[in-house]
Amino acid sequence: MMTAMPEPVSLPQHHDRILILDFGSQVTQLIARRVRESGVYCEIWPFNQAGAERIKAYAPKGIVLSGGPCSVTDKDSPRAPQEIFDMNLPLFGICYGQQTMVTQLGGKVEKGDTREFGRAYVDVKEHNTLLEGVWDKGAHEQVWMSHGDRVSALPDGFRIVGASEGAPYAMIADDARKFYAVQFHPEVVHTPHGAALLKNFTHNVCGCGGDWTMAAFREEAIEKIRAQVGTGKVICGLSGGVDSSVTAVLLHEAIGDQLHCIYVDTGMMRAGESEQVVALFRDHYNIPLIHEDAGERFLNGLEGVSDPEMKRKIIGGLFIDVFEDCAKRIGGADFLAQGTLYPDVIESVSFTGGPSVTIKSHHNVGGLPERMNLKLVEPLRELFKDEVRALGVELGMHPDFVGRHPFPGPGLAIRIPGEITGEKLEILRKADTIYLEEIRGAGLYDAIWQAFAVLLPVRTVGVMGDERSYDYVCALRAVTSTDGMTADYYHFDHDFLSRVSTRIINEVRGINRVVYDITSKPPGTIEWE
Repeated sequence: MMTAMPEPVSLPQHHDRILILDFGSQVTQLIARRVRESGVYCEIWPFNQAGAERIKAYAPKGIVLSGGPCSVTDKDSPRAPQEIFDMNLPLFGICYGQQTMVTQLGGKVEKGDTREFGRAYVDVKEHNTLLEGVWDKGAHEQVWMSHGDRVSALPDGFRIVGASEGAPYAMIADDARKFYAVQFHPEVVHTPHGAALLKNFTHNVCGCGGDWTMAAFREEAIEKIRAQVGTGKVICGLSGGVDSSVTAVLLHEAIGDQLHCIYVDTGMMRAGESEQVVALFRDHYNIPLIHEDAGERFLNGLEGVSDPEMKRKIIGGLFIDVFEDCAKRIGGADFLAQGTLYPDVIESVSFTGGPSVTIKSHHNVGGLPERMNLKLVEPLRELFKDEVRALGVELGMHPDFVGRHPFPGPGLAIRIPGEITGEKLEILRKADTIYLEEIRGAGLYDAIWQAFAVLLPVRTVGVMGDERSYDYVCALRAVTSTDGMTADYYHFDHDFLSRVSTRIINEVRGINRVVYDITSKPPGTIEWE
């Protein structure tokens, strides 16, 4: 059964648009982010859900064909809609996108004698529009490859622009039809000038003007919210995170006191976080807010529970119950606002049209829309995380607030493997506060994607003040990432780690040993549970 596409975004027609057809690459979202960063709006659609009429209705200025895990030499492997080659639109094929373009236009792809994975170098043979101001003829440029198959014969009208050791047709062009293709991945940071190549495609080849800005989005989103909501009442669940906070501020600017916010304090927040949320929304923005302190209720529900999935289910279920109780107190709500982002929309549909990937929905409120007969308002569903942060700044929110590291919906509950108690929560809060203080003090906060402390379910022997101690172990975690899909541990110097360890052991009663997690993702995950 084919999975239905999410409704396309209904943007004003004056915005230039690029369409990205997805063949299942793990980095397709990076293509969209690079295009958006250049000021051009784009969407990602599965390759098999992009019929000619739908594409024409979307009216793109150009189409990008993504990479993917399949081989065009295999029977029934994915193909681009044949119609796109006759739409008089510029095309840019990347990796698998190059291979299917070549195959569909009469060229040939074969299994390579040598494979290229990781860093490679392309020798630029000829010049074209895609390379303007980026690479010159004769250049030897670093790129990032990930392929086993390779193009072995070009379709009519194409010429070689660049070659690598494992890909003699690493860059090709049909200038007359404005069809371009590369075997490497320009969207990843390991191709240093890849973003500039994509910008040349969107701006120089497709003629996009680069008018996709957060200022423009803000104005248009406010218009859309007002048109959808009318005079209705909206409730918004605040988690204390960036997504729900930006959602609330945007909604308040659009509809004022028609918005009512609910902050369910689970007791699993970081030190001072609840006070910060209440002060920001109730005092600074003067938004009607219910602050429900339900910490004891959540602790009771989690008593004796160690399994991480069970923890998540209990917290999710209790959150819905508490939120519903608060919403009934407000009364008369017509809409529920959620901080759904564009990656959630993309991931709800697999590129093969098969069963959807499960969305992480901890920032949403479960089955409440159906349970309470509420219509959804999702004003951020067109944006990536970095765009949400930019919108927050555009709305006047403090950069320190919108630039905070991601924080999981279940909160500190999944940073305490094993059973959760009030005592453990307090120990972890203190250790986490010290760790983040030191990171900020060293000027490292913005260089790190996410940093946090974990309280391990083991005790170890120590010596403190000439006495034997038997206390908990604290693990520190810090990673760098561009999208959270992959991550590497942050390479602190040992003086920094020593300073943090000394402070935690000296200042936090209950911890006598500190370790640092140097596991990358994969094979590990960023969080411990």
